Amino acid sequence: MELIREKVNNPIIAGAVGLAIGLFIGWFVIGWGIWPVTWTDASPADLQQTYRDDYLRMVVDSYALIPNADDAQARWAYLGADAEQTLANVIANPGAYPENVENFRQIVGSGAVSAADVPLPEGMVAEPDTGEQASGGTNYTLILVMCGLVSLLAAAVAGYLFIFRQRAASSSTSEFMSPIAQAQEISRNSEPTDFSARGEVPPMSQFMTTYMLGDDLFDDSFSLDSPTGEFLGECGVGISESIGVGEPKKVAAYEIWLFDKNDIQTVTKVLMSRHAYGDATLRERLQTKGEPFPSEPGAEMILETATLRLVARVVDMAYGSGGSVSPQGSYFDRLTLELAVWQKI
Repeated sequence: MELIREKVNNPIIAGAVGLAIGLFIGWFVIGWGIWPVTWTDASPADLQQTYRDDYLRMVVDSYALIPNADDAQARWAYLGADAEQTLANVIANPGAYPENVENFRQIVGSGAVSAADVPLPEGMVAEPDTGEQASGGTNYTLILVMCGLVSLLAAAVAGYLFIFRQRAASSSTSEFMSPIAQAQEISRNSEPTDFSARGEVPPMSQFMTTYMLGDDLFDDSFSLDSPTGEFLGECGVGISESIGVGEPKKVAAYEIWLFDKNDIQTVTKVLMSRHAYGDATLRERLQTKGEPFPSEPGAEMILETATLRLVARVVDMAYGSGGSVSPQGSYFDRLTLELAVWQKI
């Protein structure tokens, strides 16, 4: 089911499936089922050549029984542009009474009227002089074909525009996403640590959280539950200190905390920017909130309570620049943290 969902979410596959379904509905359901092509009031000229030959033989037999020259010429003219060829076919294969065919040829061979000069019986459609079929069914078929081609062209254009817009949107998504949405996207795409590959026991819980510049209310927390569903505590990270003035906030430090329902206090450590950690006054002030740590890619901090152990790892980070804060490494442009928690035995 997950594989099917992924395929459907692919715009190219979805467009191809939609086109196939549209062709099936348009061609088979509508074209053959609901509005099939029907032939009405057709003339002898619309017949297949074999049946035109049979028709003319019947006309010859009729003339042999009732020798009416006007009727014979009119019936022969109903064959339109194919009249001469049909007569030649019958002369080449006259059957049991070749004299009847010869008599008919003499009547229509010279001075025969053309199809345009002969009024057809009521309800019968004349064959055009160009030799092309001009029945209502032919026109209707042509309309259906044209509608089908227009539909295919429209579907192709719509599919192209859809795919083009999807690609354009994906290439500029980050430009228009809010800081919170960008942070969530980064967290989803970040690779968690494989503790089993490191020869360690996999954690009970493992979370990824990301801060992006502009998220002034950043404060992420996670519930910790045992494999049986028992609530054990919570962990999280939030803004601890910002520097400079103006908006957005220039975050220089974060509080990483671990709450254990079996412990009397919440353990906290402070992750600081390079400049903030090097500022003795600021570091001393933040030390009252928890043990300070400098932020570096790959750095790990361990928080322990009575029954829980948390490892916070800096997955990725980048410092901001500009604004009212001039020293390099003063505040964070983004920070991605991994929080892995084990239950002590």
